[in-house]
Amino acid sequence: MAKEKIMTNQKVVAITGASNGMGKAALELFTQKGWIVYGGARHIDNIPTGANTRALFLDVTDPESVTNFGQTILDEQHRIDVLINNAGYGENGPVEDTTMAHIRRQFDTNFFGAVALTQFFLPTMRAQHSGRIVNISSVGGDIYSPLGAYYHASKAALQQWSDTLDLEVEPFGIRSIIVQPGGTQSSWGAVARANIQKNLKPDTAYEPLVNVMNATLADDAPGMGASVQDLAQLFYRAATDNKPKRRYFNKFSDHMSVIVARAFPKLFRSNLKRMIQQNK
Repeated sequence: MAKEKIMTNQKVVAITGASNGMGKAALELFTQKGWIVYGGARHIDNIPTGANTRALFLDVTDPESVTNFGQTILDEQHRIDVLINNAGYGENGPVEDTTMAHIRRQFDTNFFGAVALTQFFLPTMRAQHSGRIVNISSVGGDIYSPLGAYYHASKAALQQWSDTLDLEVEPFGIRSIIVQPGGTQSSWGAVARANIQKNLKPDTAYEPLVNVMNATLADDAPGMGASVQDLAQLFYRAATDNKPKRRYFNKFSDHMSVIVARAFPKLFRSNLKRMIQQNK
């Protein structure tokens, strides 16, 4: 039986990575605000649904899945107002030990998935002469830390791409915006810690560093104070501000960490080394 179409004049948002964490919280917030919400994820049983909220299977690394997700939305709504590219994770591990297959999976999820979905929806947004693409990066797109090289690189790529895209599509009434969360109370740290272990060679030379860095990724580590609801509110601002900013940060300290890393690299590196020594 065909799924009954949701047809109203409400705005339409598509959110990837909507089965947990920030994506799930954002889906719930947009629903409360009266939007038609499509949540995409591989584990759709974890996505809350309702009269104006749909859960669709989405694997952002699979081109056919991306097309099916996007086409379902356009078939049912004939428009798309906001795309939130939130799907992502941390493929943490030593640069030397991490396999090329895992590195490619990191970029396929964190970067190329966002590219594919954006390319799918852009023709519709241009025809509407409106639309907003909200790309969920991280302060890790500007700062760096040991064992996070491929995560940082994927987020840095997302930011440079988003800024370039914004210049190209603004004449069509479309904006491409970056949100940069800092430490957040979510499953991200647990996944990153698990991936560190998976990415260690049996004879790794980096075991001492792993023991230090695992402490910085703990759920109760300093700086992990933001809630997923805090970030959902930030997503909503980025999606709805009349005059959107190029970057959105949840806390002043998140923004300052980026400024220090970029403007004062020696100070940032010195502080990072000090933190590593304190955790030994």
